Amino acid sequence: MTHLRAAGLGALADLGFRGLDNDVRDPVIVTGFTASRAHKLTTGQKEVNRVLAVGRAPVEHGFADLKNWRTLTKLRTDPARATRLLRALLVLTNLEVNR
Repeated sequence: MTHLRAAGLGALADLGFRGLDNDVRDPVIVTGFTASRAHKLTTGQKEVNRVLAVGRAPVEHGFADLKNWRTLTKLRTDPARATRLLRALLVLTNLEVNR
């Protein structure tokens, strides 16, 4: 969290990361809202959860693809080249899926 704040970055996270970042004025890790029996979500909170899910979905799908392909376990190259390679693989996968 400190590294993200120092770099001026943030992260979208699922509800499992709630409470990790307690800085209300300058949150680095953004999570959604949870409902309980006593506390129902408002329409605005539901919309926030939906927007966060839409933002996280492509990343989650990308990680799932990488796990299925086992790309990272077999990769023996410079990390900078690996980043470009993984981005290219995800772009090609998305092109194939969207046809």
